[in-house]
Amino acid sequence: MKETLRYGWGTTSLGDFIAATSARGVVALEFVKREGLQPSALESRFPEAELVEDYDALKEIVEKAAKLIEHPAAGASLPVDLRGSHFERQVWRALQEIPAGKTISYGELASRLGVPRLAQEVGEACAANTIAVVVPCHRVLNKNGSISGYRWGTWRKRALLEREYLENFTLT
Repeated sequence: MKETLRYGWGTTSLGDFIAATSARGVVALEFVKREGLQPSALESRFPEAELVEDYDALKEIVEKAAKLIEHPAAGASLPVDLRGSHFERQVWRALQEIPAGKTISYGELASRLGVPRLAQEVGEACAANTIAVVVPCHRVLNKNGSISGYRWGTWRKRALLEREYLENFTLT
């Protein structure tokens, strides 16, 4: 029996996004251009799943995701269904423990996971993340503090970090 994944679209000041959920939680939250993109990215990632566009079922998740993108320091409780290798899931869980407004280097995250020589692999796990902002790979920087690649554009990574910093600064 095919798994059913439901998806819906949202819009924020950082662009359109698509959210997809399984029965367990969010499996994808990605910035994409809605025009011209049907859920082909989802189809290639989940070839065995039946994809159903269902904004009504995802309305609350899409609204929470949009709020989180606009105000990342506010946080949002969204269930996630992390799908990746064991190592990738370890990295993604560790990312979720980094508070808004804080950053870490790839090497520091690798050390925190007990694998200090695997900074490059941590970077690859960050790049494989398909759940933007909820799994905050945007909080990982180069060891010199510079912003490096981000699956959805370094300009978005910078914007998310600036929002978190400014929100934390005004909250304290």
